[in-house]
Amino acid sequence: MPDNIGFMSKEISERVQAIAESATLAVDAKAKALKASGRPVIGFGAGEPDFPTPAHIVEAAQKAATEVSNHRYSPTPGLAPLREAIAKAATRDDGYEITADQVVVTNGGKQAIFDTMATLINPGDEVLLQAPYWVTYPEVVQIFGGKPVVINSDETTNYKINVAQLEKAYTSKTKLLIFSSPSNPTGTVYTPEEVKAIGQWAVSKNIWVMTDEIYLHLIYSGSQFSSMPGLVPELRDKCVIVNGVAKTYAMTGWRVGWTIGPKEFTKASINLQSHMTSNVNNIAQQATIAALNGSQDILKPMLEAFSKRRETIVKMLNEIKGVVCPEPGGAFYVYPSVKGLIGKTVNGKTINSSLDLANIALEEVDVALVPGEAFGTPGYVRMSYALSDKDLVEGVSRLQKLLA
Repeated sequence: MPDNIGFMSKEISERVQAIAESATLAVDAKAKALKASGRPVIGFGAGEPDFPTPAHIVEAAQKAATEVSNHRYSPTPGLAPLREAIAKAATRDDGYEITADQVVVTNGGKQAIFDTMATLINPGDEVLLQAPYWVTYPEVVQIFGGKPVVINSDETTNYKINVAQLEKAYTSKTKLLIFSSPSNPTGTVYTPEEVKAIGQWAVSKNIWVMTDEIYLHLIYSGSQFSSMPGLVPELRDKCVIVNGVAKTYAMTGWRVGWTIGPKEFTKASINLQSHMTSNVNNIAQQATIAALNGSQDILKPMLEAFSKRRETIVKMLNEIKGVVCPEPGGAFYVYPSVKGLIGKTVNGKTINSSLDLANIALEEVDVALVPGEAFGTPGYVRMSYALSDKDLVEGVSRLQKLLA
């Protein structure tokens, strides 16, 4: 019989073998499997709202499913009414005029990022990104032969980087900067002044920026969303916005995202997508039109719930000796430092790393966390508070008792 391990190493491309599994999805899958087996697991892993997709969006999809036109191929860059709706929403949110011919509709935000890197990155190009980073960013850069250049941040600066750090990391090979505010995994929100300074720096270096705006509507009191191309007009010809409906409208499973970029980029991206996925699911596109064109008041209850959960989880985590948890300004994550727990022994098991802590928490108290190793910063954990109030309090209470 063939040696399966040998087969994998010989037959699977080096490019694909080099990709690490998404740690956040892996943790979520493990937590769900354990829960299905009967264990009372509480998962803080997945970045997925616990609310249902609003009813009018679902109804629009149901209606669309009966229309024969939606049973057929549609234009690769997206349905014309959807591209118009995205352009209108982005013009409102980003503060400058965006036209439909700058929009490409993708299969979720991940494909938007994939398309961006495939369109812009050549082998050997360097891409600047901040750590903690979302797990997919460096993987996609490397798929296309790029080199992620990581700039570290920590809780002492509320997980922000500055122009001086960017300047130090810049080389003649730097092609692109990945920027995200509000951020996954930290929830950090940069001020308008900070966003503008970074955008002006990128212009001075003549590099591209990919700005991930997937959490732009999840902003709490005391913070505000700032659009880099909105604040820095001279950046617009070398900036790609990626976004989608997953987080804002509780539509993670609908898989609709998009890119917004200069027309040369958009044309090339459409060519790529025409050979990769063609059009996005038409039913989901019609649902997204309803989401973007409908009343945005439906977002308020969800944001209010997240805001209260944020206050609760930050307070409870900071009550644990050895844990330092900054208050995030957006998204629905906290990213506490657990460096003060390193060396601690609980139930006969020693915590030597944040990975150890995540394993012990799952084994001992059925709480699923994502270790900071997945985000490029050992010594931290990411916890999503997009779960019920009851589960949130119960889950953190278990951690408090375990680590007392």
